[in-house]
Amino acid sequence: MTSLDKPTEDTGNSGETEADKARAVTEAALFEAFGGVRGMIETVLPGLLFVTIYTINKDLHLSAIAALAVSLVLVVVRLAMKDTVKHAFSGVFGVAFGVVFAMMTGNAKDFYLPGMLYTLGLGLAYIITTLAGVPLIGLVLGPVFKENLSWRTRNPGRKKAYAKASWAWGLILLGKCAILFPLYWWADTTQLGWVLVALKIPPFLLAVWLTWVFLAKAPAPIDVFAEMEAAEKAEKEAEERRRTARSFEETMEPLVDETLQRLAHDEDESADARGRHRKP
Repeated sequence: MTSLDKPTEDTGNSGETEADKARAVTEAALFEAFGGVRGMIETVLPGLLFVTIYTINKDLHLSAIAALAVSLVLVVVRLAMKDTVKHAFSGVFGVAFGVVFAMMTGNAKDFYLPGMLYTLGLGLAYIITTLAGVPLIGLVLGPVFKENLSWRTRNPGRKKAYAKASWAWGLILLGKCAILFPLYWWADTTQLGWVLVALKIPPFLLAVWLTWVFLAKAPAPIDVFAEMEAAEKAEKEAEERRRTARSFEETMEPLVDETLQRLAHDEDESADARGRHRKP
């Protein structure tokens, strides 16, 4: 192997390593942002319990209470494990709204209505924000990747990837709504419930996978937190240099003055000596 071949091979390996690191960072960020396997379980379990109990005994109150109870248990488990509770809390609020709607109307299908309306609103939000040039998925994932909103003005390739991902999320969610809302009007509660449970995970996984595909091919995020830390460190170093320079000046100024005075005094004495030497 020649010396010219080695750098080329090393560069390729380095490129693969950087690409692998970028993919790993993207996977970890998506896992954190969307809750991972546990978040999916917390999303599906209350609705699954509701439709299972209602299918068996048609008891709206028992089904609703059971769904709300399991949501609260999931929150308690996360609190006990000192884990993040944002996904569990969102599940509790969703179930609570569904219970309130169903209890108020006496229609078991209304248990699913708040979640369906939320899905519709979220799908529209993805589309509208993308058309406005601020894709929602970028607003969600920007802080997770420590880039905040830097992708909007400083990373056009990443902004394009976020726009594609937001389109994917919006269209998938609207497609899901196109299936569920007709069922809400024309199907019975158990049919709607089982279809809704079946549509919980697959569309979500598809959207997450497409997001990963788009972001894995995008430029790396700009770590604005690292930039701020570097700027702060540089400012501290500059301030330390200025402080050192001022201290040096304050120390040297008296010495310089004293030296100049001595030189002036010696020069005067030399001049006097030369004057006396010249006298007859």
